[in-house]
Amino acid sequence: MRYLSKTVVAILLAAGPAWSQNYVPEENNPKIKVKPVVEIKAFSFHPGEVELLDSEFLAAMKADAGYLLKIEPDRLLSQFRSHSGLQPKAERYGGWESEGLAGHSLGHHLSACALHYAATHNDEYLKRVNYIVDQLEECQRARKTGYIGAIPKEDSVFREVSKGNIRSRGFDLNGAWSPWYTVHKVMAGLLDAYLYCDNNKALTIEKSMADWADTLLKDLNDEQIQKMLLCEYGGMNEVLVNTYTFTGDKKYLDLSYKFHDKKILDSLAMGIDVVVGKHSNTQVPKAIGTARRFEVTGRQSDFAISDFFWKTIVDHHTYAPGGNSNYEYLGKEDSFNEKLTDNTMETCNTYNMLKLTRHLFAMNPSAAYMDFYERALYNHILASQNRSTGMMCYFVPLRMGTKKEFSDEFNTFTCCVGSGMENHVKYNESIYSKGVDGSLYVNLFIPSKVTWKEKGVTVTMNSQLPQDPKVILTINTKKSVMMPIRVRVPSWATGPIFKSDKIENGYLVIDRKWKNGDKIELTLQSNIYSVAMPDNPSRQAFFNGPVLLAGNLGPAEPDPMKGIPPLVTNSKDPGEIMRAGNIRFQPFYSIADDHYSVYWDVFTQQEWAEKQLVYESRRKLEYEREQSTTDMVRLGEMQPERDHELAGENTEVGESHTHKYRTANDGGYFSFTMKVVPDFSYTLIATYWGMDNRGRQFDVLIDGEKIASEDLNKYKESRFYDINYRIPTSLTNGKTKVTVRFQPKAKNSAGPVYGVRMVKEAQADK
Repeated sequence: MRYLSKTVVAILLAAGPAWSQNYVPEENNPKIKVKPVVEIKAFSFHPGEVELLDSEFLAAMKADAGYLLKIEPDRLLSQFRSHSGLQPKAERYGGWESEGLAGHSLGHHLSACALHYAATHNDEYLKRVNYIVDQLEECQRARKTGYIGAIPKEDSVFREVSKGNIRSRGFDLNGAWSPWYTVHKVMAGLLDAYLYCDNNKALTIEKSMADWADTLLKDLNDEQIQKMLLCEYGGMNEVLVNTYTFTGDKKYLDLSYKFHDKKILDSLAMGIDVVVGKHSNTQVPKAIGTARRFEVTGRQSDFAISDFFWKTIVDHHTYAPGGNSNYEYLGKEDSFNEKLTDNTMETCNTYNMLKLTRHLFAMNPSAAYMDFYERALYNHILASQNRSTGMMCYFVPLRMGTKKEFSDEFNTFTCCVGSGMENHVKYNESIYSKGVDGSLYVNLFIPSKVTWKEKGVTVTMNSQLPQDPKVILTINTKKSVMMPIRVRVPSWATGPIFKSDKIENGYLVIDRKWKNGDKIELTLQSNIYSVAMPDNPSRQAFFNGPVLLAGNLGPAEPDPMKGIPPLVTNSKDPGEIMRAGNIRFQPFYSIADDHYSVYWDVFTQQEWAEKQLVYESRRKLEYEREQSTTDMVRLGEMQPERDHELAGENTEVGESHTHKYRTANDGGYFSFTMKVVPDFSYTLIATYWGMDNRGRQFDVLIDGEKIASEDLNKYKESRFYDINYRIPTSLTNGKTKVTVRFQPKAKNSAGPVYGVRMVKEAQADK
């Protein structure tokens, strides 16, 4: 499939400093004091040099830009002011901004407004950036430490950390929810304000935050640092490298190494896949930071980390639309068949994977990088936004027969709302690149216009892929100019290639002197093709060119007893297979409120005759189990535990057999709430691993009353066990939720418990 049509190219002959987004290396930017020491082969255009033309991408940008202006900066700044001893000017927002991750949204909002101003020169966004920076300066001046933030208990948390008193269970640091994650977002937003809006004050504020971090960590030894890094820390390593490049002060580069998770990153440097079972979006920013550090130091281990990590995620952990993770975590390599849920593909992950891809592409401009970039941009990022409202998805679900759940405007503010503010105003960032040899890279086929000021050339691209395979590039120049144009040969293009065509790293190279009005006409023909799951070849997703096609199942929830029908046909042609189900397929990015399926089970007539009874029986069992389940908790995972009000003492999380778990040690406990429906009897189902051979005796309690005593050493096989505990109806009657508690016996531990399910058994007697 890696070919161009024989009619692919027709060349029709007619009668300033480069910048970048997200700190991908650029040429001659006076703000960058430290230049790359490694060879950069492809540079980015300034956002204002690439204009989007009419397309779904432009519509998405406009929807996002409108939302940015609805957000009130004073509400995002509310807790920054109150925590600095200043009077807030407005009430804080809801969602995560009223919870432990307060402040991260302001950093993303600052970045998004700066990026959009750089692209459009709309003064409304510049005013917003400058106002926020002025307010943060006032907060920083009031605090007198260099730090600014809105995190609950931040002062006591960071004071304890500075003294080496460090406690973390993965997403909490001394009781605070991932505080370094939020610090990173604020610092990154300030650097964007400096880079794109020429706000020198923003760099001064950001430097003071970096100086505060340096002082905070100066007395900690390596063991203490590594313990601190058990808690998610966002892209602190990246933002400190960028601070070094803007200031030329090496202490910020040195500080970046204090945000280097040795357990993960040093293993990746040796080519060891340690990400199975890990929280995806905790790891991706770490790899971005190492890629950026490699550019300015040439340290080979940093490149090895980012390179191996990218290949591992893209080749072994990525669903067909380009996203990764299930319930935010990475599963076994090439294992997706049992991981189609409503919580697949956290959007933040792909936001960060695209940033990492841009760094790697800059050093080695290969079509393989942009093949992934295109797939993820069209089919996850673009698909994560509702164009009519501008709202975004936290997860883009892949359960067969599911629908998307979008944020609201002012009461969500999850991590993916924050990164989503940026996602949809920067579609122009990778369409084109500047080759170090003076060539123009055409990476993506998004309708747009690029102006290369130094060359005096404007190139306009008209494209309606995949509806129309023709792509036209029109050159406008006042004088003839020599310039190789390198056009990506997409992996999905079909047909033979002219022998005279020059292909380098997956790019068609057209090298000639261009005159005003010259055109390049490309025919990028694509057949419908399928992408099968690596662990189930019969479960397939369908594409037309770069666009994933999902089956639209309508506004109503599909009948769970009937399930999603398989596509049964003896044809091997993907287009014919799609027609076998009498389903309306459309671009996945265009589906907002309807139910859909991305993946489809495909059988021949004979296969279906053999498997129909088993298939339908399994579907019935799954349906009955889901119908009887009122609640489920995945223990050891941040968001499910927060949603279920987890509490405990002397408790810890871990990971084994690719699943997270939680334990409570001697003298401790852990508890959480679970939903029940009044007037039913219930069974609690807990998942354990057998053959433990340690002190694992504990009690299970509901609302303070013991319903069972457990000893995990009874389970002699090395496998998962689902153990049922009958709950007396007196403990659930008339209630809508109960508290489940795991309490260890003396000198024992409770757990590891991997998950807990609350299941209705029958109508209770009244």
